[in-house]
This record gives sequence, C-alpha cells and structure tokens, in this order.
Amino acid sequence: MIANVKGVFEKFKGTVVIDEGDITKSKVNVTVETTSINTNIGKRDEHLRSGDFFDVAKYPVMTFDSTKVERAGTDKLKVTGNLTIKGVTKQVFLAVDGPSGEIKSPQGVAKRGASAVATINRQDFGVSWNKKLDAGGVLVGDEVQISIDAELDRQ
Repeated sequence: MIANVKGVFEKFKGTVVIDEGDITKSKVNVTVETTSINTNIGKRDEHLRSGDFFDVAKYPVMTFDSTKVERAGTDKLKVTGNLTIKGVTKQVFLAVDGPSGEIKSPQGVAKRGASAVATINRQDFGVSWNKKLDAGGVLVGDEVQISIDAELDRQ
C-alpha cells in the first residue's frame, strides 16, 4: 500500500540441468529455507516467520520443481513448474533471461548466469494475513514479485 518491501532468502540449494541439444529436457529443482527470510527489519522478519505468513515451524522449506522448459526468444526461456509454499502447490511461470554462455572463473570453475522473474498471488498459497489501514486499503498487497539471480557452477 505504501511501498514495496524487498527481502531475500539467504539459505537455498538447487540443481539446474541444461540440455543444450534439447532445451525441453532441461530441469530446475530448488529448495528454499523459509527461516532464512531477511528484510533487514528484525521484527518484520519474525512476523514473516510466524503462522501469519510462512509458518516456518510447520513449513521450514518451500520448493520449486520445473515441469516444462521452453525457448521464449533469443537468450530467453519460459520455465513452468510447481511452487510449493505452506504445503500448497501451484503452477508458476518463470520468465528467464539466459542462461549466459559458459565462462571459467579465476579458480577454473565453469560458470553460467541467469535471471528470472515471476509474479504470484500470496493468497493462492495460504499466506493470507492482512490488516486494514485507517486511511483505507490494506497493509499487505496480494501480488508478490519473485526475482532470481543465479550463478550456476558446472558439476
């Protein structure tokens, strides 16, 4: 209502398998520790960890598992998958820029990069807490933008 709040999840792990010969055979699987939410405001982070939002005691992780990967233009992909938050699974579409071409780091590790965005409605996942404001409207909007910047290491 007043401003967009940005936060990050600091603990996550995932696997991306890129099949250059047939991009549709590529896969993405990610697990995020909900306890690791950080908006740089401790009281807000505590509230986000509570049952009003992520309920981290009951749902310590959220996951994304791709079901379809397809080209969406030059150096762009559309990744469709199942996002699970608070035990609720919904289909989500990620618009991906990349992945970039492979380069070697100074340590000799082959790396690629990619960025992705998606928009979800938090209510769809049972994240429904809200508070009405005296001036009208509500404190927390329903639309949440997910932004991902990934550095991928070749295994």
